[in-house]
Amino acid sequence: MSRIGPAGGTARSVAMPPDWDRNPSTWPQRLPIVAAALAGFGIAAYLALYQYEVVPTVWEPFFGGGSRVVLDSPLSHVLPVSDAALGATAYLVDAITGVIGGTRRWRSMPWIVIIFGIAVGPLGTISILLVIAQPVLYGAYCTLCLVSAVISMVMIPLAMDEVLASLQHLRRVHDSGESTWRAFWGLRGQED
Repeated sequence: MSRIGPAGGTARSVAMPPDWDRNPSTWPQRLPIVAAALAGFGIAAYLALYQYEVVPTVWEPFFGGGSRVVLDSPLSHVLPVSDAALGATAYLVDAITGVIGGTRRWRSMPWIVIIFGIAVGPLGTISILLVIAQPVLYGAYCTLCLVSAVISMVMIPLAMDEVLASLQHLRRVHDSGESTWRAFWGLRGQED
């Protein structure tokens, strides 16, 4: 039995995107992504500490000196900030944007969902490309870099359904003639 929710819609229709059979913003959906982001943050922060010579060595159980070759490579330092420090920052953004908002944020906070998607998707893809560069450019592998890339790959599909729900919501708002900009910032009525 459906309860009547705000604006006369059913509670189910308010909590879930139209034509969806689940809510992509629930905590069980988001918390694994946040946990993975925090694990990735820990790994990337440790690698950054090595790159900034705060810790003298890096743990490498499989590839001998491979981690040192990769982490000390010119590609790792092409920007003023090391790639591991950028990765740690990206993972932290993933975790923070993953916990902001409630279970209706796909519609009430599309801006945070889009930032979340950008942090997880494209930035995760960059991490994967950096791992591909390891054997191609340097003939070496870094175990913790590979683990970080796996974490990024796991997070991408888990986060994209919520982004899709927010984009569909914004499209419905646009098609109805309402302000997409106001909806993006969560400044419109919450009914669909």
